[in-house]
Amino acid sequence: MAMQILRGALALAFVAAFGLLTSGKATAQDRVWVQIEAHQSLAAAEQRVRAYSQLVENVNGFQATTGLYAVALGPYEPDLGQLVLQQLLAQGLIPRDAFIEDGDLYASQFFPVGANTLQGDAAAATEAAVEEGEAVQPATETPAVAVVEEEPEPVAIPDETPQQARQSEAQLTREERDQLQIALQWFGFYNGAIDGAFGPGTRASMQAYQESRGMELTGVLTTRQRAQLLNEYNGELAALGMQNMFDQRAGIQIDLPMAMVEFDSYNFPFAQYEEINDSGVRVMLISQPGDRATLFGLYEIMQTLEIVPLEGERERQGDSFLLTGQSSTLRSHTEARLVGGAVKGFTLIWEPSADEQIARVLPMMQASFQATDGALDPASVPEGLDESIDMVSGLTVRRPDMVRTGFFLDAQGTVLTTTEVAGQCEQILIDNAYDASVTFRDDALGIVVLRPNQALAPLGFAQFSEAPARLRSDIAVAGYPFGGALSSASTTFGRLADLRGVNGEETVQRLDVATADTEAGGPVLDQTGTVIGMVLPGTVEGRTLPEEVTLALRSDQLVPVLREAGVGVTIAQSAGAMNRENLSREAADISVRVSCWN
Repeated sequence: MAMQILRGALALAFVAAFGLLTSGKATAQDRVWVQIEAHQSLAAAEQRVRAYSQLVENVNGFQATTGLYAVALGPYEPDLGQLVLQQLLAQGLIPRDAFIEDGDLYASQFFPVGANTLQGDAAAATEAAVEEGEAVQPATETPAVAVVEEEPEPVAIPDETPQQARQSEAQLTREERDQLQIALQWFGFYNGAIDGAFGPGTRASMQAYQESRGMELTGVLTTRQRAQLLNEYNGELAALGMQNMFDQRAGIQIDLPMAMVEFDSYNFPFAQYEEINDSGVRVMLISQPGDRATLFGLYEIMQTLEIVPLEGERERQGDSFLLTGQSSTLRSHTEARLVGGAVKGFTLIWEPSADEQIARVLPMMQASFQATDGALDPASVPEGLDESIDMVSGLTVRRPDMVRTGFFLDAQGTVLTTTEVAGQCEQILIDNAYDASVTFRDDALGIVVLRPNQALAPLGFAQFSEAPARLRSDIAVAGYPFGGALSSASTTFGRLADLRGVNGEETVQRLDVATADTEAGGPVLDQTGTVIGMVLPGTVEGRTLPEEVTLALRSDQLVPVLREAGVGVTIAQSAGAMNRENLSREAADISVRVSCWN
């Protein structure tokens, strides 16, 4: 059994005191103990039992028939023993493997010295009287009286001199020393490694703790101060209700703040925990079968949800991703990774009022997260689920104020699109995922150049024609119709009807092809896959064009402007015509959805 730190001194003191009031009523055959620790060596057991005895009464040390040395509280009547065990386990004050022991395994008692609680005083006296032939008087029955529970008096721990504090500190186990560092770290006094080594950093944090509590500044915590620190720490943990939860259906084990959330439902790919006690906190465990494509698809979907505010870190690696979001009313942290043929992770959502608590909860969730076998079944959907286009797994999808199309200009992800997305957006996103900034704008032509705030690696980028396209030749237009609802660009085929605009503009060409508003900014390609223009919005001087007419900038007019602005362009080399399938693939590879958010 793992050795445990001294925790919950006051709670244990109350339990021990309560046990003393009741244990005398039980016979030797009708008593139990709460065994909390066991050790292989007598020295280790004596150290632990003496440490507990400084905090509480009714602590015993027994040598077991198995050869181990046990630390136990009691004795209690059986019902009370079970109640004590359940309460202490629920509060996290004793090890999870603590259990009720009836005493049969205890061979002898080594603490308190000279004590023998294995044989009750009443039973021993009765046996002695029988042996001496004395009459045993029956116990006088007394009427039941109401017991008024009072707050237990704190058990006083003698204070120590600095020298005594160092001596008692030297008896601490590695686990106990780690726990002190963890508690100091929890309260913000320590930011070093949890290594059990009390070097200058730990000493400084101890002194900072002493200063904050009005104690003498020695840099060495006394036994009383260590108990106070750990009691404060465990009190904070109890307020959060941190419990290690194992969700077998999701195949996830993780510490969760169960005083702030409770399980609500499975809604593939999430196991959803909703807030309780007005905590403003929610948790979603992520679990679904899949591969890297599944992981990346989830990465894209999560960023469309309202629970992931736009401002925050976005990081996608080979087999994992991280998404954070923050706004004036909401925070969220999502992380997921590919593990054994499944995507596993979690999302933590909270209101700003819980920032301080979450700063403590999140690291514990991250440190405890384990992916086990199994994943949620795609059929795990609650009855009556809203499956409208504005919902994903019962969660509201965030919609942009505007969607347009753009296309990549180079291998770093620079994008050309229409000026419609500039000037009226607090945030411009490429593919709803990557922040972008305007680096060049030409209102006369109606174009903007966007540079992503992180380097991208597009599947392809535009190769332009420096010459006018051939009149009445076949062309293809790539874009995002249907309000940008599709996950990839679609291609529409038509003809080049005129090399000038409806008013005779030399910079514009007219296409016989129907396009949607959201396709403005998309590339126009000839049959070789060369970009010969960019689709313009569907109005001219405030008038809407006929459905079958689309205007596009001419590439021979566009290329010189981009070069003069210092924007790199690539000129196409001679190539043969493509079939429609390959041309559609080429167009989709260079096209991108551009969204405007406020």
